Amino acid sequence: MPYLTRQKFPVPVDHDQVAHNWHRRGYSCDVFTDPPGREWNNFVHATNELVTVIVGKLQLTIVEEEIIAEPGDEVFIPKGVLHSVKNVSSSTTHWLYGYD
Repeated sequence: MPYLTRQKFPVPVDHDQVAHNWHRRGYSCDVFTDPPGREWNNFVHATNELVTVIVGKLQLTIVEEEIIAEPGDEVFIPKGVLHSVKNVSSSTTHWLYGYD
């Protein structure tokens, strides 16, 4: 399964639409806000995770693959996989994340 699905959701991203889609698929949906340069490094979760950027740009490293996610893109992070997230936008990035 590929990690990145480009333009999964229309832009501007509607939080409620993403939450509805994810809940149907068994995922939670919460918002995260990161200032420029903010990094979350070397996480491993016991559940699968989905990420969608609302505004801004994220660099995700999943195992050793680097992905740039932009508004509307959906990223799948499998459970048990080492991953990191960094805001590579020059402004605040708002993004959604959820676990199954």
